Amino acid sequence: MAEGGTSITEAALPEHGGHRNRLRDRARKAGVSTLPDYELLELFLFRSIPQRDVKPLAKALIARFGSLPAALSAPIEDMLQVSSLDNAGRALKITPEIALDLQLMFEATRRLLAEPLKRATVLSSWSQLIAYLRVTLAYEPREQFRIIFLDKKNQLIADEIMGHGTVDHAPAYPREVMRRALELSASNVILVHNQFTARRFFSTFPLFATDLNQFLSFVTNGLAKA
Repeated sequence: MAEGGTSITEAALPEHGGHRNRLRDRARKAGVSTLPDYELLELFLFRSIPQRDVKPLAKALIARFGSLPAALSAPIEDMLQVSSLDNAGRALKITPEIALDLQLMFEATRRLLAEPLKRATVLSSWSQLIAYLRVTLAYEPREQFRIIFLDKKNQLIADEIMGHGTVDHAPAYPREVMRRALELSASNVILVHNQFTARRFFSTFPLFATDLNQFLSFVTNGLAKA
């Protein structure tokens, strides 16, 4: 607090306060879409870190993870390893609160992009399906086993994560897939598994597919006899 009980404003801190005002003005006049990734991230960090020069931290985040989307979707424990120095030589670091803010921005963006695809007929084309999967899985740091449940018209009923794994393994259980498909009255399912190597794809995925086919055949035959 300044003398007289007034708050210290950015105007009283010309080194970074002036830069913040200039960047905001440029974003308003030219549009945020014209900003490079580090400046877009910098603008967001203004709210999380007041009265500090956050440009080095924004650049450090993108340098560490390789891109803005990868930085926003990184695990919190990895974000916490990122630090930098401001223009006064003072240390800046990502706190758990800042990391959560960044992940919230990514999740909001992911849902915004996924929503129109969820309303569409997923299998109207492979390109549409791939576009949907890129939105939902492109920057997922862990292996996932997902099931996309469809009705008779190939409309999306649900897209659910059936298993999380480590960086190279995600468990999948045929009985759980079948149970959930029956609960949702799904007519078709799409099995999705991210981040597998060629070796793992050719060894474990076909075995699971075989187990699932056998289980589906067993249930179908049982229903026919009932």
